[in-house]
Parts: sequence; C-alpha cells; structure tokens
Amino acid sequence: MIGACIFDLDGVVVDTAKYHFIAWKALAKELGFDFTLEDNERLKGVSRTQSLEILLEIGGKQFPEHEKLAMAKKKNTLYVSFIEKMTPDETLPGVEKFLRELRSNGIKTALGSASKNAPMILERIRLTELFDIIVDGNSITEAKPNPEVFLKGAERLGVLPENCVVFEDAIAGVEAARNAKMLCVGIGEPETLGLANLVIPGFEGFTLEQLFVELRTV
Repeated sequence: MIGACIFDLDGVVVDTAKYHFIAWKALAKELGFDFTLEDNERLKGVSRTQSLEILLEIGGKQFPEHEKLAMAKKKNTLYVSFIEKMTPDETLPGVEKFLRELRSNGIKTALGSASKNAPMILERIRLTELFDIIVDGNSITEAKPNPEVFLKGAERLGVLPENCVVFEDAIAGVEAARNAKMLCVGIGEPETLGLANLVIPGFEGFTLEQLFVELRTV
C-alpha cells in the first residue's frame, strides 16, 4: 500500500542543476581550473560541503577549513541569485498534475532534498502547498546515500518506510531510498538508475494508476 510519495527536488520537481553548474564552474575558474558537465554529474544528490570537496579534488586543490567555508558561501550566493529569479514555468512537465492527483487520492507528499534552498525554490515555483512536509539540508546531518532524509520524511508523515515511494534522479538518491527500505522510481535513464524499482523519463503523462500497476509486480 502506498501511503506517501517523497520527492527529491533537483532534476525531479525542477531543474536547478544548470544553476548549480554555472556557480560551481565560476568558482573553479576563479581557482584556476576547468569544471565540466561530466564533472558536474558527480555532484548530483550530494550536499554543498561534499560537492566542494569533489570540486577541489578535481582541481587538485587543498585549502584550510575556513577558506573552504568561504568558498561554499560564495558559490551559494551566486546560486541563490539565480534561483531568486525562478518562475513556475521552470517546474518540470507533469509534476504539478501528478502531485495534485496524489493529494486528491489521499496520498501524503514530502520533499526530501539535500538542498538548503529547497523552501525558497518551492515558493518561487509556487508548489509549497502541494507538499505536506519539507525535509531539506537544514534539517539533516547525513548526505545521500545515507537514508536519513527519507526516513525523517516518513517519520514526520507518520508513514512506515515500506509504504513510501521515493522519486529520484541521482544514483546516490536511489541508493538512499533502497537503504531506507523504500520503493524507488528513477527519473531519467534506466542505464544510469538501474537500481530503482521503476525508471521513467519524467512525469508528463504519468498517472497514479500507472504507478500502482508498475509497482504491483515489484
């Protein structure tokens, strides 16, 4: 029985990956090395602090902790300047319709994201009201693939983990869902998200009935 659906934010509800990439690339350039789209794939579903560590590893750079904190803050300031200008048009196709279908059928909804800017983004795209709760980077200590964000979401919703379905676009997120003993729908390519119970290209045309049918055989 599906009691709740928990959604990652970036790449699932809205595409903010492009803004993260621009901001990280600008920081890398300032530090004297290039940061590619291929490099950016390693940051999917990863916290800001861990993302910075990966970026510095790519550039072969080492800095004391206080300088790394300043770098992370600078990156976030640039990123926030982009997302402050977001509009509802940036919601990925089919997401709002699917969320409304879930809620009209009594299925609880949660956002489970490592992003500390998740509440602001939901406000900008006007989807806050469609989530019962938000668990973001401000309320967790462990990054995916640790299942903390999803388990905390299930707990706050009052739904058992085995009755939750997670929607994720990142390998680390799929692993986190599995570690939480939850079913997982991957948003993207089966070649990348093969560990998910079901993989779909996106929410456009996707219905609750399809979700029930596809997961019934899992």
